[in-house]
Amino acid sequence: MALGGAFGRLWTAGTISGLGDGVTQIAGALLAVSLTRDPISVSGVMVAQLLPWLLFGLPGGVLVDRLDRRRLMIAACVVRVAALAPLGLAVAADRASLPLLYGVFFLVGCAGLLFDGASATAVPALVAPERLEQANGRLQATKVVCEQLVSRPLGGGLFVLAAWAPFVVDAGALLSVIALVLTLPALDRTSDTAARPVGLRTAIADGARWLRDHRLLRTVTLTVGLSNVGLGSVFSVMVLVAHERLGLGAVGYGLLLATAAVGGVAGGMLTGRIVAALGPGTTLRLGLLLEMAAYAGLASTRDVLVAVLILLPFTAHLAVFSAVGASLRQTLVPADLLGRVHAAYRLVGTAGMFLGAVLGGLLAERFGLAAPFWLGLGCAAVFTTGAWRRLNDRDIRAAREGVGG
Repeated sequence: MALGGAFGRLWTAGTISGLGDGVTQIAGALLAVSLTRDPISVSGVMVAQLLPWLLFGLPGGVLVDRLDRRRLMIAACVVRVAALAPLGLAVAADRASLPLLYGVFFLVGCAGLLFDGASATAVPALVAPERLEQANGRLQATKVVCEQLVSRPLGGGLFVLAAWAPFVVDAGALLSVIALVLTLPALDRTSDTAARPVGLRTAIADGARWLRDHRLLRTVTLTVGLSNVGLGSVFSVMVLVAHERLGLGAVGYGLLLATAAVGGVAGGMLTGRIVAALGPGTTLRLGLLLEMAAYAGLASTRDVLVAVLILLPFTAHLAVFSAVGASLRQTLVPADLLGRVHAAYRLVGTAGMFLGAVLGGLLAERFGLAAPFWLGLGCAAVFTTGAWRRLNDRDIRAAREGVGG
C-alpha cells in the first residue's frame, strides 16, 4: 500500500529543506573555523541554532496546534530565506563576523522550530496509522541523506569554491520548498482549541502535563534529552576533531560525515523491518547499548577508518530510535495535543543538545578533544540504566492497545 501523493510531496519538501540545512550547517561550522580556532566560539554556532528551541519551542507548539500547518511551513521558509541571503552577501563582501553568523543561525533556528513542528504533526493527517513507522523511517533516512550524505560534502566543496555559495544555495532550495508546500491540502489544527481559546500558559501547560504523566513517552523523552547532551558535546566540536585528531581538511570533514551517514540512511529505510523483526522495545534497548559502545570507541581512536566503522552503526541507531519515537508520539498523543507534546519533547531534546554544545566546547578546551566523547559515554550509561526497565515490547504494546481501545 502506497503512502500517498500528499505524503510524497511533504517528503520531497522535507528532503529539499534538509539538503539546504545540511549545506548551511557545515558551511557555518567551516566559516566559524575560518574566523577563529577557539572551541567555545566554534561551538557557539550550534548554541545559536539551538537557543530558539529553549526560548520559543513551547509557544511554537501552541501555534502548530492552532494554525494551518501548511501556512506555518511557508512562513518559516520565507524567514529562513530572508536570513540566509544577506549572510551570503556579507561573506562575499568579506564582511562576515561571528556575531552575524550567530544572529543568522538564531533566526534560522526560530523558523526551523515552526517548520519542524508543522511538518512532523502533519504526517498523521496524511498517512494511515499502520504506516507511520514506515513513513517516519523514510523521513529519517532522507533527512540523513540530505543533511549528511549529500549536503555536507556538497557544503564543504561549495565553501572551498566560494564561501558565500552554500548560504545562497540553501536560500534557493527553500524557494522550491515553498512551491511544494503550496500543493499540499490545508492542514488545519485537528482540535477545537481555536473555537475555545485558552491562555498561552494554559495551552503550554496542557501539553507539558500530558507528556509528564505518560510514563512511556516520558521515559523516551528523558532518554533523548540525556542522549543529546552527549551528541551535542561531540558534534559541537566535531569539525575540530576531524581537523586535529583525524587529520582531515574541510572536504575530508564533509566526506567523513557523509560516509558515516550511510548507516543513518540504512537505519531509516529499514526501521519498519527492524521493528517488525525485533519489536520496538528490543530495538530501542539494543540501540542504547550500541550508543555506549560507540562513544567508548570514538574516544579511543585517531584512525579515520575506525571512526567511520563506529559511526556507521551509531548513525543507524540514531535514525531508528528517532523514527520509533516519532511513531509512538503520533500514535499515543491525542490529536489536539500533538503539536504541544511534540514541542515539549523537542524542548527536552534541544535543552540536552544545548547543554552538550556548551559543555563540549568547555571540556575540549580544558581536557582535550577526546573529553566530549567520554561525557557522551557517561550520559549513555546513565540513560541506559534508567530507561531499560520501561522500554520493553510489553509496555509499548499495552500503551498502543490502550489508545486503540
